[in-house]
Amino acid sequence: MPTIKFHQDLKVYQKSFDTAMEIYQLSKIFPKEERYSLTDQIRRSSRSVSANISEAWGKRKYEKSFIAKLTDSEGEARETQTWLQFARSCEYINEEQFKILNNQYNQIIGMLVNMISQSQNWCTFSSTDKNKK
Repeated sequence: MPTIKFHQDLKVYQKSFDTAMEIYQLSKIFPKEERYSLTDQIRRSSRSVSANISEAWGKRKYEKSFIAKLTDSEGEARETQTWLQFARSCEYINEEQFKILNNQYNQIIGMLVNMISQSQNWCTFSSTDKNKK
């Protein structure tokens, strides 16, 4: 496995960022009356998944903080799934779009849960890393 130096190198970050951008594009067609409710909420929660991963990466010197930020990210992913369900029920997105995006968030959640359960592997620094700090 290649060395991961930046949060942008994490597959879970890349997947969450790309999925948030898909949601942004889809949400452009939501009705204007949803601008300050569903549209705003789904954009915020989907973007927050990536933002919390970024924060977690920066806090990995402190395992509990790392886990807390990843847990926040997981929560935001689950919130996004709920907003997607509302978008589907309101017929702003079709069933196929819902299934694809919901499945992408299930994958993201799985990746986050794995990172949380293996947090010690992400929060361990080699002696050469410590000399750089």
